[in-house]
Amino acid sequence: MDSVTIFGLLSVSAMLLFYALEPRGPHYVLAFAAACALSGIYGLLQGAWPFGLVETVWTLVALRRWSKVRASVP
Repeated sequence: MDSVTIFGLLSVSAMLLFYALEPRGPHYVLAFAAACALSGIYGLLQGAWPFGLVETVWTLVALRRWSKVRASVP
């Protein structure tokens, strides 16, 4: 396995982990957004620009969700 593949495996695994932990607090939603961004970078490094583009959109969706969750926490 080359370093880009390992990077992709770790970033997508982080996405799964933080998505599962999102109900525990807004910091997990932010971590999910960061993992989406890393997965998007992985997609672009692999030359799979559609994957990179979709992950970029997911990053924006997660950041928007984070801002709403953060605003609702006292």
